[in-house]
Amino acid sequence: MTFRSRAEALLAKADIKINGGDPWDMQVHDERLYARVLRRGSLGLGEAYMDGWWDAKELDQFFTRVLSAKLDTALTPLQRTIQDLQGAFYNFQSKARAFQVGERHYDLGNDLYERMLDTRMVYTCAYWKDANNLDDAQEAKLDLICRKIGLKKGDRVLDIGCGWGSFAKYAAEKYGAEVVGVTVSKEQAALARERCKGLPVEIRIHDYRETQGQFDHVVSIEMFEAVGYKNFRTFMEVVRRCLKEDGLFLLQTIGGNRSVRTTEAWIDKYIFPNGMLPSVTQIGEAIEGIFVMEDWHNFSNYYDRTLMEWNRRFQNAWPELKEKYGERFRRMWEYYLLSCAGSFRSRRNQDWQIVLSPNGVPGGYTSVR
Repeated sequence: MTFRSRAEALLAKADIKINGGDPWDMQVHDERLYARVLRRGSLGLGEAYMDGWWDAKELDQFFTRVLSAKLDTALTPLQRTIQDLQGAFYNFQSKARAFQVGERHYDLGNDLYERMLDTRMVYTCAYWKDANNLDDAQEAKLDLICRKIGLKKGDRVLDIGCGWGSFAKYAAEKYGAEVVGVTVSKEQAALARERCKGLPVEIRIHDYRETQGQFDHVVSIEMFEAVGYKNFRTFMEVVRRCLKEDGLFLLQTIGGNRSVRTTEAWIDKYIFPNGMLPSVTQIGEAIEGIFVMEDWHNFSNYYDRTLMEWNRRFQNAWPELKEKYGERFRRMWEYYLLSCAGSFRSRRNQDWQIVLSPNGVPGGYTSVR
């Protein structure tokens, strides 16, 4: 059986044809693709796309079908087995490695993110419940977080993984809060300080484990994916140490349907080094005896739309970016955005907002949607 025939048989399970006429079909430009993918799995598939060996008119639809059919589990190349073993014995998210994701992802260039994101530069899932555009959807998400923690004027809030200061700026402007933001990205910190100038906002550059102080509330909006399962408990202990007895902690995180110890190989190499999506079980074990779980809200269906909008903006801005970043980067970035859109559309990934309290809210917590 040839590499091509094996690939055709596998893709047929997802109703995908090679060089077919449907927009999700794989258009092959280099016959070496089949051996590369069958030997190297998802890493080979992504690298081959970056190299221009294949295309799909609607890449998001291609991945929706691949992941819905669970084709990614049909191939387990040797390097994935090695990666899993390394994840069991080695702490990829140690303090010494904490700044790698900042340097390799968030420090790529503020010009890229300014063109791709909304006006507030929110790089997390938007809340489209009552919104018709990205700006409104991201503001709705920021406001949802403020309402969930019962934010009021004068409250002191810690934002772990503050990005370009979007939540800090919103909470200070709209609610009169004082915010301390923590990031491992020098580029994010510089722009966050500029955007929050004149507001009661402090931006710190350090690993979350170094955070000190007492706060009325703590939020962490899609930073937890960089913590790693070996450090989940430590993360929760740090938050508890910083949170007042009657405060609330809101954790927003992308999550997976099963417990893992590493991330997908292509994403790890090219997009988010040392990342790992937590499961419900892993989060539950991490908070046991530290926090009371007050509310768990899954709005992962909105991430598909968010990612598609980011890709649309990225493609529209490409003429202004191409000289700096180059064609291989463009293919890498659209592969990242559209493959992730497919993963949320197929319900393989989730996005959760979890409200936690140190001792339980007296009389119970009222869910906010």
